[in-house]
Amino acid sequence: MERETEAYLNDVRALSGLENAILTGICVHRRTMTAEFFLVTDKTYSAASKEGAKNAAVKYLPPAFKPEVHIEKRVPDAEMIRGKIAAFLKARFPAAAAFVKDEDIEAEMLPSGSGARFRFDVASGDKDVFSSGKILDEVSAYLSGIYCGSFYGDVRLVERERETFDPDEIPAAAEEEEIARAPRVFPVTGFRRLDGADVLPKYATYIADAVGESEDMTVCGAITFIQEREYTKKNEKTGEETQKTRFSLTVSDGTGSLRTTYFPKKATLEKVRALKVGDWVVLSGANESYGGGISFTAKRINYGRPPENFVPEARKGKPVPKAYHAVFPEPYVDYTQADLFETSEAPAALRGKSVVCFDLETTGLNSQPAMGRMDRIIEIGAVKIVDGKIAEKFSTFVACPTRLPPEIVKLTGIHDEDLAGAPPIEKVIADFYKFCDGCALAGHNSIQFDCRFIRYYGEESGYMFDQPQYDTLPLAQEVLRGEGLSNYKLNTLADYYGFTFNHHRAFDDALTTAKIFMELVRKKGSLPLA
Repeated sequence: MERETEAYLNDVRALSGLENAILTGICVHRRTMTAEFFLVTDKTYSAASKEGAKNAAVKYLPPAFKPEVHIEKRVPDAEMIRGKIAAFLKARFPAAAAFVKDEDIEAEMLPSGSGARFRFDVASGDKDVFSSGKILDEVSAYLSGIYCGSFYGDVRLVERERETFDPDEIPAAAEEEEIARAPRVFPVTGFRRLDGADVLPKYATYIADAVGESEDMTVCGAITFIQEREYTKKNEKTGEETQKTRFSLTVSDGTGSLRTTYFPKKATLEKVRALKVGDWVVLSGANESYGGGISFTAKRINYGRPPENFVPEARKGKPVPKAYHAVFPEPYVDYTQADLFETSEAPAALRGKSVVCFDLETTGLNSQPAMGRMDRIIEIGAVKIVDGKIAEKFSTFVACPTRLPPEIVKLTGIHDEDLAGAPPIEKVIADFYKFCDGCALAGHNSIQFDCRFIRYYGEESGYMFDQPQYDTLPLAQEVLRGEGLSNYKLNTLADYYGFTFNHHRAFDDALTTAKIFMELVRKKGSLPLA
């Protein structure tokens, strides 16, 4: 994919006005069979050049896809560069930002608009913070991703008294418009080839952070579900049908779970068949937009695992609020099924554990800022499982400044008047963050989708939802395989266990998910890998 991208840029840079163009993103829309190419240039370009960039894209797309090209002219000055660097530093390296004021950042534009040099003035006692070079490299890469040209960084030691600071006052986040938060990664160890990877993957993205589009992303996790499936592929030219094999699998790394499909090669089919639940693998592929969300397609699968005793890196954010201000949790009592839960012993695997099962209702499916305006949360429903018993409930509508789409009203039964007087998202998300403190998060099938929403709106207010995540869908696939279920949808599992609920309302879905989660853990005898 990198070769195709570079080849496309070479074609684009041969066009007048696009000599220094950079490609900032590609959005694939399978429903409309279009691919959007986003380019940035520092020169004036013509309509003919834009058409040329569009024609060049045709060479690198499947025949059924049509390209659309968007070009933005960006010509930064030194002040703009300084502002971007300051915002990036506060968001990506808050500890280093504590030692650098805005006036300590210098920027000098290079001749002919070919980039810039930047420099941090730091006290001699603070040089260790910048000595690794990682900060300079990442700032350079960030600037190169939004502006044309090359960017070079340096550090200058100056004499001044080192300032002390309170870690709790370190800025935790920049505005979403200023910077896309960099995903966390961990080194891959114990790599062994399975399907002949050309390049040894050195780092894997946290599954919890695998929420943005990427042409080449690597994740690493233990297999929690794997199933071989047969399908029929038809040759469009000859009409001949052939039987093919694909594998559906779910992997987890302790921060979240990811489901994907892998199409084996002839030489690796038997090797992949030998994989089993519990094996650690490294998956490399593309994270692409699909159906309003992000879908990961595995192109390569090999053996690998995190370092021994790996502990996920926590992101710095605001502390847990000391009190609730808008939404006050209530004790949970299920009068209709009290006898069942009073006589049933709590699952042993949940003793000493706390899990929040939650569900959202939203104005739409867009949970990716890069794909346009984010849809809004209009309802949060959640229950907290403590020591294997449902202890608390959290339920609220969320204010929405726009009218609800008719299809959302029809699906959820929520109307505009239901949201009148509801608390705004910034107050709700703070209370929900407090409710989830010290808990893992769980949901059915949509856990990654829902977590993208709460992570986005949480980060806007400085709250980092980095809890481990459990998905009851792959857990049900593992535990209830062979039980004769037609599918593993929430309502199907509810019928299997005899639970009744009002589907597509947040609290009802969350409560039913919690009950199903406890039954699955009881049957499995242990918690799945988050």
